[in-house]
Amino acid sequence: MRKNSIKNTRINGEVQRELSNIIRGEMKDPRINPLTSVVAVEVAPDLKTCKAYISVLGDEESQRNTLAGLKSAEGFIRSKLAKSINLRNTPEIRFVLDQSIEYGVKMSKMIDEVTKDIRDEENGGNDSADEE
Repeated sequence: MRKNSIKNTRINGEVQRELSNIIRGEMKDPRINPLTSVVAVEVAPDLKTCKAYISVLGDEESQRNTLAGLKSAEGFIRSKLAKSINLRNTPEIRFVLDQSIEYGVKMSKMIDEVTKDIRDEENGGNDSADEE
């Protein structure tokens, strides 16, 4: 099975959906932030390993605690995943912190600041031209 095959894409989507449900509904660990989402999942073609990209809304300490909680609960999550998804092999899950949403918000704020400064300069220049 190729990495980008239709079957692999479907498996990625299904694993992502089930991981989200497990983290949201069945995890009782207080370290895991309630605003944790599974951004993407990459299951290897041999179904042995899986990378789950996790986004956590919160500060760095909250992100570290959530990642530690998820890593300690890997066995529980894997067993729940095996019960809900019928695969030949249940993949070994590796959680990776995904910073892309946070990075996008930061870049958007920076762009807004720059465009606001440009608008302020343009409006300031037009006001002085009208006075003369």
